[in-house]
Amino acid sequence: MPTAREIMTPNVEFTRRDETVQVAAQRMREKDIGALPVCNADQRIDGVITDRDIAILVAAAGLDPAKTRIGDVVEEREVVTIGADDSVDEALQTMKQHSVRRVPVVDGHQIIGMISQGDIATTMPESKTGELVEAISEAP
Repeated sequence: MPTAREIMTPNVEFTRRDETVQVAAQRMREKDIGALPVCNADQRIDGVITDRDIAILVAAAGLDPAKTRIGDVVEEREVVTIGADDSVDEALQTMKQHSVRRVPVVDGHQIIGMISQGDIATTMPESKTGELVEAISEAP
């Protein structure tokens, strides 16, 4: 069974709490990604902002993305992560249990990559991908 490190997307982009939502959204568009980990000065992850967060918490709420800071919309909290040397089965279980489409991969406390549904789909059997999509789709 491969490890998270073997299937993750490395060199992950991240944002900071003091960055504007507009800058983060532009980075998501440029990199064709749907989420950015929010990291503190030590590159420890303490949140994640997704394209859906931007749509629901900023655009739909009528906030100006050029003036709204990431820290204004993303609560500082412990984030669901997976260890770099954990198995892909553990990553799948974590994603299913927490109903997340992406999970940051950490080595110690530093973020080194992300595993997304796309990473799972391109590296794992269809049945595993189907189970993940089904579990996430059924979540409230």
